[in-house]
Amino acid sequence: MKFSALVKAFSLFFAAMACLSVTSAQANNYKSEYKLSIVVNATSPWEQGAQIWSDLVRERTEGRINIKIYRGASLVQGEQTREFTAIRQGVIDMAVGSTINWSPQIRQLNIFSMPFLLPDDAALDALVQGEVGKQLFALIDKAGVVPLAWGENGFRQISNARQAIQLPEDMKGLKLRVVGAPLYMDILTALGASPVPMSWAEAQPALANGTVEGQENPLSIYLGSRLYDAGQKYLTLWNYMNDPLVFVVNKNIWNSWTEQDREIVRQAALDAATQEIAIARKGVAPEDDSVLKEIASHGVEIIRLTPEQHNAFVKATRPVFDKWKERIGPELVEQALQDIENRKK
Repeated sequence: MKFSALVKAFSLFFAAMACLSVTSAQANNYKSEYKLSIVVNATSPWEQGAQIWSDLVRERTEGRINIKIYRGASLVQGEQTREFTAIRQGVIDMAVGSTINWSPQIRQLNIFSMPFLLPDDAALDALVQGEVGKQLFALIDKAGVVPLAWGENGFRQISNARQAIQLPEDMKGLKLRVVGAPLYMDILTALGASPVPMSWAEAQPALANGTVEGQENPLSIYLGSRLYDAGQKYLTLWNYMNDPLVFVVNKNIWNSWTEQDREIVRQAALDAATQEIAIARKGVAPEDDSVLKEIASHGVEIIRLTPEQHNAFVKATRPVFDKWKERIGPELVEQALQDIENRKK
């Protein structure tokens, strides 16, 4: 072998060893366990999505990245609206979180909570998969958190222990638990209710002892938390909003992983989110209403609104919609309305 070829061969060898050394050193800096936060306690699509992601990451990284799920917002002492800040600060390594809980830090995430903006699943898909979703991911990333995939909590329905809710006047004075987000306070106040902000951990005993009379959540949360045993015997299907979930990683944690592992975690999040959305939509559609049937089997009265009744709620909350359109950003809301109009039904 010529001397120049020998030198080149040695150079390539040492370069490869250097890269391997860097990769190994980086891998050696991995934590033995990564903390993943979710707000819910009970079995639900949300919890299942987090578990699927955790399992896929562990399997595909061959144990290099091990994730432990912390339920009930326990890493922030149950204060779910503090979760996003804790992710930014590194108290939480990873999360599958709701746009509702993170909207106090990123006001544009309130777009999904705009009253009666989303008429169906296709509308939500149009937003998260289109320009609106891209802009929101950019804002989350700019805030120091790496967004990887969109999941889904589901359309939120309203239940209470007092009476059937068919029109806004049926909500007058009703004490309803809500997340501590201003938009929710405005919506329920506009409908004549008395919103009571509290964490979900606080809400369940409050419902059971009558401190609050009602709540709003997806059917999977209602069923998983057995709210029919907490006096919630009237359940109105009004589909007033749907909060997506976001699979995220703290940016410093993300940067500590090799490029190969980052791609594995990203793809695992996308795969888990696809499965989670399918689980969230199962049993709550006209062609498959098994979740509703199970709820009804517990003596719950399920109220389905007529178009006229539904429009009464839309009209009553229109001033809130207009107010928050300005706060969120008219351009983003108009983009959302356009994407919804052009969706594939």
